Order: sequence, then C-alpha cells, then structure tokens
Amino acid sequence: MLRWTITFVIIALIAGVLGFGGIAGASAGIAKICFYIFIILFVLSLLKGLLKK
Repeated sequence: MLRWTITFVIIALIAGVLGFGGIAGASAGIAKICFYIFIILFVLSLLKGLLKK
C-alpha cells in the first residue's frame, strides 16, 4: 500500500512540474487516500499483534 502512495506522489510531482494541474491534484488525492488506508491497516495489525500475546 505504501508503494502505491509513493508512486502516486511521484506522478503528482511530475505532473505538477509539467503543468498538468488536474492530473497532479487527482494523483495527490489518490496518494492521500492510499496513505490513510495504509496507516489504518498498520495500526490494526499492531493492535492485533499486541492482543495476541
């Protein structure tokens, strides 16, 4: 999930530099959503690991 986030951030940066504002904004939005999903899944896996012990 984190790999997808980094990919979309790079796409957003390249599109922003080249002047494609719509693509840059959409890629940044997708990257933000992927990052939040990653954080939620990471916290849940940490809690699951702590509760198993």
